Amino acid sequence: MRTRGTLRLATRGSALARRQAALVKEALENRRYEVELVTVETTGDQIRDELIHRLGKTGAFVRELDERVLDGDLDGAIHSMKDMPTEQPDELVTAAIPERGRPGDLLVTPDGASLAELPDGATVGTSSLRRRAQLLSERPDLTVEPLRGNVDTRLEKLLAPALQAEHQERSDADKERKGNTGNEDFEPEYDRTVDDWFDDLSELEKQALGREVDTEYDAIVLAQAGLERSGLTHYVDTQELPTSTFVPAPGQGALAVTATDGETAREIQSAIDHPRSRVETTVERTILAELGGGCIAPIGIYAIVQGEFVHTSVSVFDRDGEESVTATRDLPIETHAEAAREFAADLADQGAAALIDTAREDADGDAEPSQEDQPEGK
Repeated sequence: MRTRGTLRLATRGSALARRQAALVKEALENRRYEVELVTVETTGDQIRDELIHRLGKTGAFVRELDERVLDGDLDGAIHSMKDMPTEQPDELVTAAIPERGRPGDLLVTPDGASLAELPDGATVGTSSLRRRAQLLSERPDLTVEPLRGNVDTRLEKLLAPALQAEHQERSDADKERKGNTGNEDFEPEYDRTVDDWFDDLSELEKQALGREVDTEYDAIVLAQAGLERSGLTHYVDTQELPTSTFVPAPGQGALAVTATDGETAREIQSAIDHPRSRVETTVERTILAELGGGCIAPIGIYAIVQGEFVHTSVSVFDRDGEESVTATRDLPIETHAEAAREFAADLADQGAAALIDTAREDADGDAEPSQEDQPEGK
């Protein structure tokens, strides 16, 4: 039993962030720790109408939480690992990485269509440079449009046009039904009234029905772990995108608890750290740090422990998915961090560094903000 009082951990206030923090809280409580979650609003949360890269630096959804830890106000902070900058203050450590969720991406459509089945020129929504480049590499005909908001909001934006069209059709049918009262030969188009239909909708669908539609999306792409943790998978049709071509973002699907280096960090690590997840995400983040792509370049890095090796896939694209450097390598698990740095250096020599430099120049020259891999719990 913990003797030094309640463990106070920071979390962002979005629904998804709170759900993820609850997973960490439950894991610690299962090890007989007392835990209090403290909601902290971040700079990224406060900016509603701009894409993330206008914030000017990586970590807009992370910094304020960690500052509360460094100031001694809180014992630790819970983050989505893919949102974390690769550089941290010296006093701060990643105390624990719980067992990772599914790292891949999902294509979400109103009708269950696969990527290949989307019509020519279909509009796909994503806030990620990486996903945009990967989509265009597979389907250059697609129109990829920015998509922000939390998971609920993104799903509502996808579902809204079809639901609103059906609502209009049913409303018109109701008017026709009323106009034919007493006409025994009239056969209504729908068996149920529009009110009955509305009552059977889920809360998500009802919210979508009332949403103003700016862009009609044929599909959107979301992180699988985020959608599953949101509890909304049963409301939509999804297709898993293969990690071989849609290489995930470094750390995607993983959570991290940061704390100041010391006894508390060691306690948290001993209680809930998952060694395999730590090795895999360490490889991914080491390669990202060495390449220096940060949030400005389309980079996918995915590592998975297989026996004595860490099978690692990397893809670096230009922004339009026309050029890429891709490679896989089995890294010795005993020297995984050093091997990851060597892999990154080889990738840089093979052209990854040039692609990242070009992406950085493009980002500096943008008149309008480009899409960014920002948290789906926003």
